Amino acid sequence: MALFKSALITQASGSIFGMTFSHNRGGAYIRARTVPTNPGSAYQSAVRGFLSQLVNHWQDTLTPEEREAWQYYAENVSVPNALGDPVFLSGLNHYVRANVPRLQAGLTRVDVAPVTFNLALLTNPSFTADASDDDADVAFTNTDEWATAVGGALLCFFSRPVGKTINYFKGPYRYAGKVAGAVVPPTTPATIALPFEVAEGHRIFGKFLATTADGRLSVPFRGSTDAAA
Repeated sequence: MALFKSALITQASGSIFGMTFSHNRGGAYIRARTVPTNPGSAYQSAVRGFLSQLVNHWQDTLTPEEREAWQYYAENVSVPNALGDPVFLSGLNHYVRANVPRLQAGLTRVDVAPVTFNLALLTNPSFTADASDDDADVAFTNTDEWATAVGGALLCFFSRPVGKTINYFKGPYRYAGKVAGAVVPPTTPATIALPFEVAEGHRIFGKFLATTADGRLSVPFRGSTDAAA
């Protein structure tokens, strides 16, 4: 991997001709492109199954009016790309983006497109990890919209434990649990069982998504913590 500065390339993300462009805290870098093997864990297979299910549902079950409403939502709501620039997805992309995490969390699929033209708001949560019982206490803002209605939720994903010198984690994250919204909002913090065993001093990375009752999904928030005894 080589870090670089370029007068020609000020921002780049993705792969071309065997090279992958990315960036981290040290700056922009280029590395050799690698082709991963087909992941076959039960969790990865489940996500691929949700994707297939949603695409089929879009084509065979949603009405033309419902698909048109998702397209209208897509035309009015941008999503930040890997560089933080706003991009516009298709209606199908938004439908799948909104519903895959909901299906992972056992929430009801949302077929009716949102009529509020923004992404869900997520006030940045924080978390601590407890190595004595392999769980995390997740602190959140219970006045966020996801927390104030049935069907909304805060979705929690965590990494495998890594060493304390690791400061960046791309993935994969494993879904661990949710904090469900309600008419009476949930109390913070919430305890979520970690999907992996951890030891004191291990670093754990977390990814959090908010989904509202009408299916809007937030931009992910990522953070890390070191497990305590």
